[in-house]
Amino acid sequence: MLSRSRKVPAILAIDQGTTSSRAMVFGLEGSVIALAQEEFTQVYPKPGWVEHDPEVIWATVLSTARKAIKAGEAKGYEITCLGVTNQRETTLVWDRQTGEPVHNAIVWQDRRTGEACAKLEADGAGAMVAGKAGLVLDPYFSATKIGWILDNVPGARKKAEGGKLAFGTVESFLIWRLTRGKRHITDATNASRTSLYDLEAQDWDAELLRLFNIPRAILPEVADCAGELGVADKSVLGHAIPITGAAGDQQAAAIGQACLSPGEMKSTYGTGAFMILNTGETRVTSQNRLLATTAWRLEGRSAFALEGSVLSAGATIQWLRDGLGLISKASEVEALAASADPDAPVYLVPAFTGLGAPHWQPEARGLITGLTRGAGRAEIARAALESTAFQTHDLLTAMRADGAQTLTLKVDGGMVANAAFLQRLADICDLEVVRPVNTETTAWGAAFLAGLGAGHFASISEAASLWKADQRFAPTADPGWRTRHLAGWADALRRTTM
Repeated sequence: MLSRSRKVPAILAIDQGTTSSRAMVFGLEGSVIALAQEEFTQVYPKPGWVEHDPEVIWATVLSTARKAIKAGEAKGYEITCLGVTNQRETTLVWDRQTGEPVHNAIVWQDRRTGEACAKLEADGAGAMVAGKAGLVLDPYFSATKIGWILDNVPGARKKAEGGKLAFGTVESFLIWRLTRGKRHITDATNASRTSLYDLEAQDWDAELLRLFNIPRAILPEVADCAGELGVADKSVLGHAIPITGAAGDQQAAAIGQACLSPGEMKSTYGTGAFMILNTGETRVTSQNRLLATTAWRLEGRSAFALEGSVLSAGATIQWLRDGLGLISKASEVEALAASADPDAPVYLVPAFTGLGAPHWQPEARGLITGLTRGAGRAEIARAALESTAFQTHDLLTAMRADGAQTLTLKVDGGMVANAAFLQRLADICDLEVVRPVNTETTAWGAAFLAGLGAGHFASISEAASLWKADQRFAPTADPGWRTRHLAGWADALRRTTM
């Protein structure tokens, strides 16, 4: 243990996710000094609707941050700055005077605005949204969620037009609360997920605001991902801590994975699965329904990425546990899946809230095909694990059609502790899969940005020297096996979207 008289600088990362809030203290070389995590309840008001209680989000962030700070300080470290990373697209609207949310947060998975998106598409707005925001018209993104809140909460639209309400994605809400209302900002990566932000102009777009009928008065200021973003008030965390980094969770993970050069790719396996391909200073327009997004913005200059989003990855395993009761904890799925009949043609399409990229089918619903009397718990568990690998293959196929040349996929997130899953991922996708030593890449990416903003690091390129590979998984499957299984998946997917 370090002497209290020789405190060593460290960075706090707040990682607010879809199913839990976490806070981690990192050393400047990337070591994990302290960690606190709390899960929270998901709210499902109607089929396809997903909400979070904003006060529960705040309470779990506050609790975990305080615990992590206390644990880090007990080891002789001093928190010099903090970074925030978050579940993206999830939408909050709150009262500027009281700070109270006017409605539950509408989560990125939520499908309630599917009809509104379909109408906009039918009206021919898709090309304009893709051209400016880089996104498809889908309930996934924030704009139609904001509109739903303003139109369904009594008096909300009038208050919004009068500048009395504030919109933010989760990091914006947290920074507002951390600074006790002094800063209403969002970083450029989160702004790029709203459908209201012009990627090239790097600002909110008047034409997009008119399309979605969103008053500009509720929008936050768009900031860089590193720099002076605010100061967490002493009354909130016990210390006045500079907030010097912020990024959406997938962009933070890409930085944590050191995907810093064009062509480098990572995929994160959490509640959903998210593949990001760095395209550098060139914004690539996908011809295969992938998304153009901001990878980071530093000193006013943006780097870009192509992204594909899978709506259900770890959530599928959670469903096996909580919905079907096939397992009592997620870690049991590996052994159960390994005991399955290898020849059983069982496929599970986890379209619980529709399908994401590259299909974008908000009305699709899940199914299991190939069941026989011989199929049971093990075969369904294996199909659940494989569904994430098959969905990754769909994204990779789209990426390659858009010009991606990479033969290596860096992976992170909760599911990558499962070596059998990673081997199956390599076999189905027919490429090398690499797991890093530090799998806490999302939180580390936020911490690195905070360190960059605080002057602990000189440039973003330093992230590469701090990344190390743990294990590599090369494809070993017979090509005939891969062809048969991909055909089975394609048939199941077709049935889902009929």
